Amino acid sequence: MMSRTLIKDLYKEARIFNIRAIIAALVAVILVSLLWGRLFQLQITEHAHFDTLSNNNRVRLMSTEPNRGLIYDRNGMVLAENRPTFSLDIIPEEVGQLDQTLEELKSLITISDNDIRSFNKTLKRRKPFQSVSLRSNLSEKEVAVLAVNRYRFPGVDFKTKLTRYYPMGSSAVHVLGYVGRIDEDELQNVDASQYNGSSSIGKIGIESYYEKELRGQRGYQKVEVNVQGRVLRVLEETPPIAGKDLILSIDAGLQSTAEYAMGNNSGAMVAIEPETGEVLAMVSMPLYDPNLFVHGISNKAYKILQNTGRRPQFNRALSGQYPPGSIMKPFIGLGGLDASVVGVNEEIFCEGYFMLPNEERRYRDWKRTGHLDTTMKKALAESCDVYFYQLAYLMGIDRISSFLNQFGFGKRMGIDTTSEQSGLLPSREWKQKTKKTIWYPGETLITGIGQGYMLATPLQMAAATATLAMRGQRKQPHLLKSSRDNQTGETVAYQPPELKPVTIKSNRHWSNIIAGMKEVVHGSHGTARALGHSLTYQMAGKTGTAQVYGIAQGEVYDEEGLALKLRDHALFSAFAPIRKPRIAAAIIIENGGSGGHVAAPIAKQVFDHYIHKNYGNHAR
Repeated sequence: MMSRTLIKDLYKEARIFNIRAIIAALVAVILVSLLWGRLFQLQITEHAHFDTLSNNNRVRLMSTEPNRGLIYDRNGMVLAENRPTFSLDIIPEEVGQLDQTLEELKSLITISDNDIRSFNKTLKRRKPFQSVSLRSNLSEKEVAVLAVNRYRFPGVDFKTKLTRYYPMGSSAVHVLGYVGRIDEDELQNVDASQYNGSSSIGKIGIESYYEKELRGQRGYQKVEVNVQGRVLRVLEETPPIAGKDLILSIDAGLQSTAEYAMGNNSGAMVAIEPETGEVLAMVSMPLYDPNLFVHGISNKAYKILQNTGRRPQFNRALSGQYPPGSIMKPFIGLGGLDASVVGVNEEIFCEGYFMLPNEERRYRDWKRTGHLDTTMKKALAESCDVYFYQLAYLMGIDRISSFLNQFGFGKRMGIDTTSEQSGLLPSREWKQKTKKTIWYPGETLITGIGQGYMLATPLQMAAATATLAMRGQRKQPHLLKSSRDNQTGETVAYQPPELKPVTIKSNRHWSNIIAGMKEVVHGSHGTARALGHSLTYQMAGKTGTAQVYGIAQGEVYDEEGLALKLRDHALFSAFAPIRKPRIAAAIIIENGGSGGHVAAPIAKQVFDHYIHKNYGNHAR
């Protein structure tokens, strides 16, 4: 078979090639045109815009901190404000040799080892493009030195920002708390988006409890910066929302008066407006300056603070748990009247000691010769221990615990701040659970005079005294009076929760107990009678002495022979005026001795200041 020879169509092939070449050329022309067009747009039309976004410039997202809300006292005095300060900040990714940069900066300004440690800790949780504060509270001289040498340190800048300042210094520090540098543990419990790039947070007190309200919400800026980090312009901005201002129930003048009156003693005082539950003053001594913590306290300063031996950072008003001593007698007396185990005019003979049936131990009275025939009023006025031993024995621990529970003893009051403790209200069940043993009658006796296992905080003592003044109406103790929105100007009053009142069978019993407390101050034999001579209003009070060091049977308490730390605590609780109570307070002076001689005069200074200032001669 002969094979066919294919003849090529050269014309057709040439035509196909030409078409393809033309198409390829057109595509190439179009692509090159697009490229040149884009280049023209970038280089000519939009040159000015993109020139600022060139390799020598960057767009940076910066957070803007909100202004922290201010804190005022009830009369408008500023307790916590914000002041402008300079801080030295570093953006790690813009710094070549970080360690070398730090060393060079240390040669220009003071940078402590504590600053370096804090910087390195913060550096670990930030991204390289985020700013990290190295030093805060720069002086004007340090700012000037850095400004002159700024060209040497790319990625290093100093910024102006508002930082917390407490104009009253140490006064009311245990109320306000303070703001300090945020740590890693705290970052785990907050909204990271609101604290990313932040350096401070409320640590304790009002600053911590109302952190969310005070802080506000941060804003953001998208800015253009040059190669030196200088901001050229703001491209986009979401403004921050300032925190709310807080108006506290604290009276700054009364607070200062109470702190001055307590002198160099260690102790605490809480004063409350009985009708509202507003805390007028809350003192814990000794004090310390919260401004030390705002920019980060040095190790040296912190060690000095810790080594005083008097624990100034310990809030005794809320965390101090003390035997309330004879301050409990009005409540035990009220419980005895309500339980009908004693009559208001019924006499109990006091020969200087009390003995349980079939026991030889003597439970001694503070007055070794005794008070002889004693009624409820006399027992309160002269603080007769034997009377209340007998009363506690007749009531029994079950009725005592149940009755005192109504006043809030043995549980937190729920005040709007940090570090409150619950105290201890002993009971038969509590001892079985914690001590694994039974309750003994002798323990009931000493509970009746506020000793033994019983513990209470100064806040609990003051709140219970306020309840007594209001004849059973309980008010939630609180520090916030109102808050003010800086955006709208709206002021919102604080609404405390309602508390269940103390219920008793006859309202006459309130009057009977208050009459006995009046005799404490105004009676001829009252344990605080020295106060009554100069008062222009009537006060109902109760002195107390809480034993710290146990005295064996037959021994005599010798205050002068004991070390200071073993001496009795001095206590006093009171309210005034009796007919329309304006203020109720409880005071404890650690190792102060006699409540009538040490704590009561302090109460008088506080009450005089508040009543005369606010009510003048109209208070009776």
